[in-house]
Amino acid sequence: MLHFLRKIAVLLLSLFIVTTITFFLMHAIPGDPFSGDIPLPEEILQALNRHYGLDKPLYIQYFKYIKGVCCLDLGPSYKYEGRLVTRIIAEGFPISLTLGLQALFLSFSLGIFFGSLAALKQFQYQDRLIMVFAVLGISIPSFILATFLQYIFSMKLSLLPVARWGTFLHTVLPTCALSAMPMAVIARLMRSSMIETLRQDYVQTALAKGVTTWQLFYRHLLRNAILPVVSYLGPLSVTILTGSFVVEKIYGIPGLGQWFVNAIMNRDYTVIMGLTLFYSALLMLAVFIVDICYTLLDPRIKLNEKKARHVS
Repeated sequence: MLHFLRKIAVLLLSLFIVTTITFFLMHAIPGDPFSGDIPLPEEILQALNRHYGLDKPLYIQYFKYIKGVCCLDLGPSYKYEGRLVTRIIAEGFPISLTLGLQALFLSFSLGIFFGSLAALKQFQYQDRLIMVFAVLGISIPSFILATFLQYIFSMKLSLLPVARWGTFLHTVLPTCALSAMPMAVIARLMRSSMIETLRQDYVQTALAKGVTTWQLFYRHLLRNAILPVVSYLGPLSVTILTGSFVVEKIYGIPGLGQWFVNAIMNRDYTVIMGLTLFYSALLMLAVFIVDICYTLLDPRIKLNEKKARHVS
């Protein structure tokens, strides 16, 4: 219990640091949210600054923002009048979450399957073919793959929608574009871990007793070989979500990625800070959940921590 409480404390401290750094970085950028192609009169600029509290000293703005974050109030958007950042997140996150969960499920399931198959068929044509595709998946950026999939399956073959959001068919191409790189990484991780596990003495003993390949896989190999993949799930979740920034823009998906790109282009500081804080919280929560899963899968972690505290 103390282990989890310590991690929660580290999580909250990390969020505070991210909030502070993001706030001061936004105010250190030259320009302001109200500058654009057409300059506004000085009177209007002063009125806008007064309305949003930007005429007050920076430390007062900072404490006001921290107080708002503690109350789950991320402030209003500077570019979209009447829109709160929390409302923008509430509208866009379910769409990004749907896309992210589909990509996460696809990359995790197929990555484990192909990685395990490559390990069990080591040095055979299946292994070489899977590793070739894994290298391609890691090498090709998601935005290049996204435009390629649009060109082939939408423009040439007319099998899937080219963009927008609506039915399940609209999610197929962006899901494939997002899951390609994580799937390739998981396949390589799973292959290496599975090969190392196959060399263990208890596996050789099980084979000598006549255990079938599938019994060996489910009872002995999978649980131990999957540990490196589980540790990668935290960064993987954020990679998929942050990778969706560009993919959502390419496919015209009205998720958080679209809002984030538009906020950067418009210098909408409160939206940028709110989304950065929100994604940071998701990352830390994902890492926290992965730590719990890792501990449940490998109880030796708790034992090693107890021994380390006893020695110290």
